[in-house]
Amino acid sequence: MATESKKLGLLALASIVVSAMIGGGVYNLPQNMAQSAGSGAIVIAWIITGIGMWFVANTFRILAVARPDATTGIYTYGELGFGKFVGFQMAWGYWLCNCFANIGYAILLMDSLNYFFPPYFKGGNNFLSIIGGSIVLWIIYFTVMAGVKSAAKLNIIGTIGKLVPLILFIFITLFAIKLSMLFTNIWGTETIVKLSDKPLGSLMTQIKSTMLVTLWVFIGIEGAVVISDRARDQAEVGKATLLGFLGCLVMYILLSLLPFGNFSQGELSVMAAPSTAAVLGGIVGKWGDWLMNAGVIISILSSWLVWTIMLAELPFAAAKAGTFPKAFAAENDKGSASFSLMVSTLIMQVIMILVYFSNNAWNLMLSITGVMVLPCYIVCTMYLWKIAAKNDNYPTDSFASLKTALITGILGTVYGAWLVYAAGLNYMLVAAIVYALGIPVFMKARKESDPGNPEFTKSERIFSIILAILGVIGLVYLFMNYKVLMAA
Repeated sequence: MATESKKLGLLALASIVVSAMIGGGVYNLPQNMAQSAGSGAIVIAWIITGIGMWFVANTFRILAVARPDATTGIYTYGELGFGKFVGFQMAWGYWLCNCFANIGYAILLMDSLNYFFPPYFKGGNNFLSIIGGSIVLWIIYFTVMAGVKSAAKLNIIGTIGKLVPLILFIFITLFAIKLSMLFTNIWGTETIVKLSDKPLGSLMTQIKSTMLVTLWVFIGIEGAVVISDRARDQAEVGKATLLGFLGCLVMYILLSLLPFGNFSQGELSVMAAPSTAAVLGGIVGKWGDWLMNAGVIISILSSWLVWTIMLAELPFAAAKAGTFPKAFAAENDKGSASFSLMVSTLIMQVIMILVYFSNNAWNLMLSITGVMVLPCYIVCTMYLWKIAAKNDNYPTDSFASLKTALITGILGTVYGAWLVYAAGLNYMLVAAIVYALGIPVFMKARKESDPGNPEFTKSERIFSIILAILGVIGLVYLFMNYKVLMAA
């Protein structure tokens, strides 16, 4: 357990939230958002996402105050509200979601290095990229093993380093904006051959196409909650979450829309990753291209470090509570979750090797990570909804009234359901496979923590059977559509 001197303050917590959200993917926002949507649809998409994620962020903020005892809340909220099996599945899914997210960072890192050392790391998942990404993976492993607080201090430096290029990008594109270009083909309905624009379909289709991207860049909003066991003051967890959310939302909107002031939707949609480099390079020349690629590398390394801390902390805390097998509770003399970190790194190594066989590894990691985190967000909002509706030990001195908490929980759940619809069936079935694989691990944990009693309650047994069936269906779907998913 971390001593008081090793606890994290508001600056370190807010830095972790920002760094967890602003990873390498933010540097490719112009292309990702414009790929299938015009600027008008993108504005609406950010309004929907901003409102929806506000309720998700506020859920974590309210729960951090309402249940300060529920450290590493992303899974504890599920267990408190819906039983041990749901709590375990939230921990399991969120943990593996982070593993996929980190390999997404590895792909982007190698692809960015290819700018400086072409063509050795082209695509981010060729043979040399797998070797290079694996080396970085293990370097970060040893960094986190040296201690969580030391790694958090490194992250503050990394957060500053990643924000500087993005702020420069925003200021330069803002002053270089051409209003005539900004308002060209706003709704993506026109064919303009000169600008490579073509009709993009209905407004709803365009908005839906951006949803997994907007979800991806907000994954990490719960960063302070996940490691709240290391927080100096639980009240600072909520403050860090709110600060991180508001700052990142403004930045994301500007990064997505300002490039339309110099480039058309058609031009942005085919830019190579990271598209911020292509945009800035097109405005100021080669140095802009170089700056953004360097920024991607700093950003990825910082976020990769944070996510590694988070994915090691969650199974560690869950094991101490009896939700994960006891082996995950092992801790070294530096206070790092040694066994949890080792297993996490080995899983990431396996995923790293598998992405070699994907045609579009970045999009695949983005999609899988997005759908796997959705159940965690939905369950947390449902838990807030539940305790507010029943007035279940809701504190009278909370900054949010009971009515505010109830509305936050309900609308956060509605937003989560919308994202499930927008994500589509294919990746949800793949996620079901991963969640179903956790059933034997849960059974082992229950035997260790509560020997002699049944692993499941009656309702949990029914839920586990349904989940197992969905996992089998997902396997069949994956086998039949493997090539389509790998090329997606």
